[in-house]
Amino acid sequence: MKKIGIIICNRYHTCAGGKCLRAFHKREGAFARYRDEEVQLVGYTTCGGCPGGNVEYVPAEMKKNGVDVIHLATCMLVGYPPCEHLDTFARFIPAKYGIEVAVGSHPIPQNYYLTHQELKTWQSSKWQRHIENTLTEEATRLAYD
Repeated sequence: MKKIGIIICNRYHTCAGGKCLRAFHKREGAFARYRDEEVQLVGYTTCGGCPGGNVEYVPAEMKKNGVDVIHLATCMLVGYPPCEHLDTFARFIPAKYGIEVAVGSHPIPQNYYLTHQELKTWQSSKWQRHIENTLTEEATRLAYD
């Protein structure tokens, strides 16, 4: 069984996790990679606020719970502006804890997709790599609005 942790952006600390959990259960967005696997959610928390103080400590707790992969949630991609610490987190967690990191959780909602297209936020190859696992077809994006 694959054990998953999710770290969300602290700007959304009051989020109940509905989109992440729906995508987790339906194996959509960045969770599609587990389509043929049994998975268990073993941790869900915020980064702790800029510059991400929880990211220094939370993976240790998740590791105690057997986490295999930590997902840096889609809110880190779609917030205004996207998380400027995302690359640092994605390097730090594997280096410090030996835990794989996946960028994204639920599919990008259509309203965020349209805004970021207008703002040209994700034009660089770096951002294209970051959004590739959460960029779905329009019907799915609309379902996550």
